[in-house]
Amino acid sequence: MSWELVVKNKFAAAHFLEHYKGKCEKMHGHTFEVEAHFKVDTLNQSGIGVDFTELKNYLKEILPDHKVLNEVYDFSPSAENLSRYFFYKIKEKYPVSKVMVWESDYAGAVYFED
Repeated sequence: MSWELVVKNKFAAAHFLEHYKGKCEKMHGHTFEVEAHFKVDTLNQSGIGVDFTELKNYLKEILPDHKVLNEVYDFSPSAENLSRYFFYKIKEKYPVSKVMVWESDYAGAVYFED
């Protein structure tokens, strides 16, 4: 028996896409939404796998709110690269199974290990 827990948070940030030809090569901003999924196989006495409050607080702690992402990271901050970065950052502490980064209501990228 197993469960998948999900928490989400948003952050506002600016970025530009390096080595890209098109309007996104210029500085622009998004309200990103990060959705993190966690797989748990056991529950504690309260029936909880991992406390949602703990997961949400950690997610909020690692999100770069109101930053220029190109100045924060040493990689091109595409939705794909951000989802991978957040996955491994969260994995250092929690049993993350996938991370989805939405850069709009209609476009995003999900990262998970094969």
